[in-house]
Amino acid sequence: MLSEAGILGFEYGYSSAYPEGLVIWEAQFGDFANNAQAVIDLFIASGETKWQRLSGLVLLLPHGWEGLGPEHSSARLERFLQLCADDNLQVCNLTTPAQYFHRLRCQVKSALRKPLIIMAPKSLLRHHLAVSKLAELTSGFFQEILDDPDRPKTPDRILFCSGKIFYELLQRRRELKKQNIAIVRLEQFYPFPAKQMKTAIQKYKKARQYIWVQEEPQNMGAWLFVRPWLETLT
Repeated sequence: MLSEAGILGFEYGYSSAYPEGLVIWEAQFGDFANNAQAVIDLFIASGETKWQRLSGLVLLLPHGWEGLGPEHSSARLERFLQLCADDNLQVCNLTTPAQYFHRLRCQVKSALRKPLIIMAPKSLLRHHLAVSKLAELTSGFFQEILDDPDRPKTPDRILFCSGKIFYELLQRRRELKKQNIAIVRLEQFYPFPAKQMKTAIQKYKKARQYIWVQEEPQNMGAWLFVRPWLETLT
């Protein structure tokens, strides 16, 4: 039944009544959230401010340009970032199984309940590079910023990105055997991890270029949201 508004409304109510639980609504495609936009705007994003009702609801929204057409290519990341204010939401775009596990674990263990939006590309379920070691699951923690796994010694160009495009950049760099480019992943958009981002940037003080890379068009995705932060921190 294509009644996303009714189903998501039910899940929101359930998460409010059962705050210690892990309540997840997963869309078959991220754009299915379009039919539940009223619930997202009027309840999930603003319910705490309006009614002092906390919710730990998780929205899993497959997102990414993966050849599935204009209706099944975007969870409209930019819309959710426009709703962010006063720490009302958490918005993430995760790239490894360990990050996904630890982020859900944080959602359950945290004493402060906030709705969590996760952009979850379907292609990463079968991507040969999107893997984690067992030790990364049994120990470790969620990281808002992930540094370059193949960090070059003296990079002069830093690419910032988020989500599955990281693996495309990584593969292309390996093909070209570029040793002057580092790739830094932003795993959490909001609340923006300014401190962690600043620490990551300080590792590349000799860099001459800082570039944001996204697969979405310029007026979509996270560019307009992250640009002020990157301009300030770099």
